Amino acid sequence: MVDQGDRKTVRAFQCRDYLYEIFDRLSDELGCSVDYLINEAMRGYARSRDQMVARLGAQRAVGSAVAAADGAGRVPHPPVQPAQPASIPQARPTPLLTPMPTRQPTAPPPLPGHQPSDAVSRRVLVLQFNGQDFRVEKDEFIIGRSAKVADLAIRDGNISRRHAAVVFHDGVYFMKDLGSTNGIEFAGQRVESKRIEDGDVYRICDYELRFTYR
Repeated sequence: MVDQGDRKTVRAFQCRDYLYEIFDRLSDELGCSVDYLINEAMRGYARSRDQMVARLGAQRAVGSAVAAADGAGRVPHPPVQPAQPASIPQARPTPLLTPMPTRQPTAPPPLPGHQPSDAVSRRVLVLQFNGQDFRVEKDEFIIGRSAKVADLAIRDGNISRRHAAVVFHDGVYFMKDLGSTNGIEFAGQRVESKRIEDGDVYRICDYELRFTYR
């Protein structure tokens, strides 16, 4: 199967999904975000690559000096192994990643003129996604990539494990960003927190989420 334009091979999709599963498991075990793990892996690779390039450069410099001495008529000596440059740090085992503290979502403040109440009426809020209806019946309805923590799971690498939440507070529903990388859009603008009105449509990456009250 050959790539054409933006089309990807089956092998590419399988490899990407396999890597997502690995980072998801590591994220759950270490208690940190997938983005943090990816960044640490890239930094470790860059450090290892820089050390290897430095060693090869030192070996080539010693070889050139020996060849120049032989060409000038000097008695050739057996090749000497180059000493480790003092400025190059010794490779050390990569330490275990320290889990980053997870930020717990907080409920939005009450609207002006509204007082908190334990006895508030709750309308039925329905989230429509990909032709399916999802009743929002929790005080915090999570939307994200990880099926383990999200009430609505969207398997896409551009979506964070805990991307957004529908939060119920004092009789009102809010759409809230949970510190995601790509955020939430409403009417073409990125929003951090917004009260959900009947018929509101939000976008998370390439996906559309429509809310209605029944």
